[in-house]
Amino acid sequence: MIREAKPNDLQGLLNLYLYLHEDSVPPMDEHLASVWDEIMTDPNHHIIVCEMDGTIVSSCVCVIIPNLTRGVRPYAFVENVVTHKDYRGRGLATQCLDYAKALAKEENCYKMMLLTGSKEKATLDFYSRAGYNSSDKTAFITWL
Repeated sequence: MIREAKPNDLQGLLNLYLYLHEDSVPPMDEHLASVWDEIMTDPNHHIIVCEMDGTIVSSCVCVIIPNLTRGVRPYAFVENVVTHKDYRGRGLATQCLDYAKALAKEENCYKMMLLTGSKEKATLDFYSRAGYNSSDKTAFITWL
């Protein structure tokens, strides 16, 4: 089932993020609770999850960003695309990205962007098959 995250999905998401780039689940403290509440109440921040047998096995984040250019149309940014290792190759992340695309269209976004740190051909091919290209823009990052 593809859906948006609910307040009680926090632990499941944190467990899934261990397959992204996290080494451990952060402590359930006041800061984490505050950030989670901020995400859950932000109408422009969408965490899309795929749930199977009561477990979140794939997810992505789609943030709709208001914009003053391109006819005052927003754009969407996709981040944290991840699937549990035991569920890869089933099209679940593609379904999450498709859900994000539908949200972006509904919000009249003029484009969607995502960044990946992966250099693996399979990952890059996956994003190409999902409709993203790496030729229109050049990304620069500064780590803080």
